[in-house]
Amino acid sequence: MPMIDAFIPEGALEPEAEARLFEELTDILLRLEGLDPTNQKARDVSVIFLHRPKVFVAGASPGMPRYRFIPSVPEGQYNHESRIAVVKEVTEAVARAEGRSFDDVSPRVWVFPTEIADGGWGSRGVIRSLPDILAYLVGEHERPVAEAKLADQRRKNAVEILDAAHRQ
Repeated sequence: MPMIDAFIPEGALEPEAEARLFEELTDILLRLEGLDPTNQKARDVSVIFLHRPKVFVAGASPGMPRYRFIPSVPEGQYNHESRIAVVKEVTEAVARAEGRSFDDVSPRVWVFPTEIADGGWGSRGVIRSLPDILAYLVGEHERPVAEAKLADQRRKNAVEILDAAHRQ
C-alpha cells in the first residue's frame, strides 16, 4: 500500500505520459512490496501525492526537469534489494515517460524509499501496523506472515547495528 510523494515540475511530461507514469509507479511499488498489482483493494489505497515544485540548480532554472519521488511504506516492506529495485525501476519509468534513455534521465531523478516505523502509519483516524494492513489487503491469513516479516527485518537491522558498533 504505497504512498508516493511525486515531485514533478509543471510541464515536465505530457499529460498522457504522466498518467501512464502514475499507473506504472503504482504497479512497481505494489509488486516490490510483495503485493499483486491487480489486487483492487491494494490499488484503492495506493496514493500518489503530486507536488509541482520550482527547481533550481546552482541558483538557476535547469534546462531539463528534475524529479524526486518518496515512496513510503510500512516498516518491514523494504529490504536492501527492494530499495535498490525501487530506485532503478522508478528511474526507468521516468525515462519511459520522457521517451529518453535511462542514462539521459537518471542524473535528474532522485528516489528516496522510506519506511514508516510500525506504529507510525495512520489512516482512517487510527494507527495501522503492517500485520493489520496486510490482513486487510490480502486476508487474515497474512497477519502471521507480516508479523514474522516485521520481526525478521527488525532482527536484521539489530544485527547490522551491533556489527557496526563492534567494528568501532
